[in-house]
Amino acid sequence: MKTYDVIVIGGGPSGLMASISAAMQGASVLLVDKGNKLGRKLGISGGGRCNVTNAKEMDELIRHIPGNGRFLYSALNQFGSREIIAFFEGLGIALKEEDNGRMFPISDKAKTVVDALIGRASALGVELKVHSPVKQILFGPEGVAGVELDSGTTIKAHSVVVATGGRSVPHTGSTGDGYPWAKAAGHTITELYPTEVPITSREPFILSRELQGLSLRDVELSVLNPKGKSVIAHRGDMIFTHFGLSGPIALRCSQFIRQVKRKFDTSEVTLSIDLFPDRSKADLETELRRMAAAEPKKALKNVLKGTLPERLLPLLFERGGLAPDTTFEHLPKEPWLAFIGCLKGFQLSASGTRPFEEAFVTGGGVNLKEIDPSTMQSKLMPGLYFCGEILDVHGYTGGYNITAAFATGFTAGSHAAAGSVHL
Repeated sequence: MKTYDVIVIGGGPSGLMASISAAMQGASVLLVDKGNKLGRKLGISGGGRCNVTNAKEMDELIRHIPGNGRFLYSALNQFGSREIIAFFEGLGIALKEEDNGRMFPISDKAKTVVDALIGRASALGVELKVHSPVKQILFGPEGVAGVELDSGTTIKAHSVVVATGGRSVPHTGSTGDGYPWAKAAGHTITELYPTEVPITSREPFILSRELQGLSLRDVELSVLNPKGKSVIAHRGDMIFTHFGLSGPIALRCSQFIRQVKRKFDTSEVTLSIDLFPDRSKADLETELRRMAAAEPKKALKNVLKGTLPERLLPLLFERGGLAPDTTFEHLPKEPWLAFIGCLKGFQLSASGTRPFEEAFVTGGGVNLKEIDPSTMQSKLMPGLYFCGEILDVHGYTGGYNITAAFATGFTAGSHAAAGSVHL
């Protein structure tokens, strides 16, 4: 039976890139995947358009990977966003830059990216084997020896790259298969949790669904600790749902809810929404007072109807202790100021987040202390490499996670090949 230089387990972005980079080094490469086709998660990324990377400079990229982003310095130096862009353009895929540095194929089709990766792997001689679940990784006295498939077939290899993903978006095949193999090699797995995931709340106005479907544009959402200090704040769009909050800034704040709950041993975490992040409380008060004064006999609920979300107004009035029918002529000072305060800090309680099935990214994974960041090789088992979401690395959506996947995949594949072809 043929012995491969490198076997890559998993046909997602990191696995495809690992197989390509290994083959570019002249290694004989087998890529095995349990599914019926490769690149399934890649095919739905970026809303089906595939956000292949983010064009920000490295320090900014790492800042947007709050889950151990610094671990990626070496990998990004070997294959960062500029190299990723050049790689795809070299395959004939023209890219375009959109808001916040996000890079997409001009075709706006993820299939373009998936087909290009599979085509490049095939052209380099990578053997692609689908419908082939791996039962276990085989180890010998000197390290990795190969893999055993569920079918009972044993395939020998000098190096194995595990690129099986995390537990998020499980319908694409990311069901945590690689964690037991990592443990079998002596690795520890840090606690797994969903990130970039909608937030849950037990607030009465959430449970009653009175705000369900209401979108807020260009607001700032903050996660507060029990002392009232902001742990993180993100600005952008969000939406109220029947279970809590969703939308870009809610997803970005989700992991920090878990952090506060764990650190302070609390079951509820306070969130604060600033509806006017560009204006100070004093300027906002002056502006709205001027509007009310211009129509002194008109009820405030009607004066402010076009300035604030109409469905949110009753709650804002209630929180401020201000009657909606109050006119400027009878405006009470304290409730008015309390109302203004709510506009700059509408608070609600979060109970947690939705499950892995609704998460875009997995937090936690193979302990990074046990991985060489310059090669992605296990420090515990020679010839064993890890890349992509199985590692304890996670970023915000917007091209950061896929950049980490491509960077770690390229690094793992090239070093796995270098360590194998000379044996």
